[in-house]
Amino acid sequence: MGLTNNDVIKKIRVALQLRDEDIVEILKLVDFKISKSELGAFFRKEDHPNYKKLEDQILRNFLNGLIIYKRGPMEKKDSPPHKKV
Repeated sequence: MGLTNNDVIKKIRVALQLRDEDIVEILKLVDFKISKSELGAFFRKEDHPNYKKLEDQILRNFLNGLIIYKRGPMEKKDSPPHKKV
């Protein structure tokens, strides 16, 4: 069986040495609010009664927030000048 979304976020958390507070802040960067207790449910073992499956939407938001967290917000590009004919 492949990695679950829960496995992916756990591995990123360990690799980047992120705390729960960091992950909550990362998700806030993309206007996604989550509590530390909700977040903790994703890091439990599957057989734990409070385990919760990490949905694709939350992982996607986390990854987008992580880009902002690491690189900063994306600069807005100026529109190219219009050519006069």
